[in-house]
Amino acid sequence: MQKAVFLDRDGVINKELGDYVCKFEDFEILTHNYEALRELQNRGYLILVATNQGGIAKGWYTEETLKKMHDHLSADYLANGIKISGFYYCPHHPDFTGDCNCRKPKPGMLLKGIKDHNLDAKASYFIGDKFTDVEAAVAAGINGIKVEIDQPLGEILHLIK
Repeated sequence: MQKAVFLDRDGVINKELGDYVCKFEDFEILTHNYEALRELQNRGYLILVATNQGGIAKGWYTEETLKKMHDHLSADYLANGIKISGFYYCPHHPDFTGDCNCRKPKPGMLLKGIKDHNLDAKASYFIGDKFTDVEAAVAAGINGIKVEIDQPLGEILHLIK
């Protein structure tokens, strides 16, 4: 079985703006994470992204804009020796679309990633900047690591076996 590191997006791999990143022009990749992500990949981890994107339900941006951000992130990472093996996002927001199984802290996105990539959940991790990310990890049976907003991931590599 494969192992993976799931990454939350805003505040973990791109700059946190304090609210949703609604415009492509505001999407700023945290380049200080390249080396750490290459190391994780060299240790045999797939790199996956799992992100709540409730701004779609609110009508603040479209799935097309989100795809443009993710395509840019994927291309930038690839140019720096990092392959993102999958993007998982929840477009829902409880105030606009009701309850769903994918919005963190629910584990739906992580469970889908585990199934899609035949992952060993116990050997996999989810890194996020909110306690809801860790809650989702625990609910999915994977290891959760909470980081500070925009914290370099190299500072927590020792927590990943």
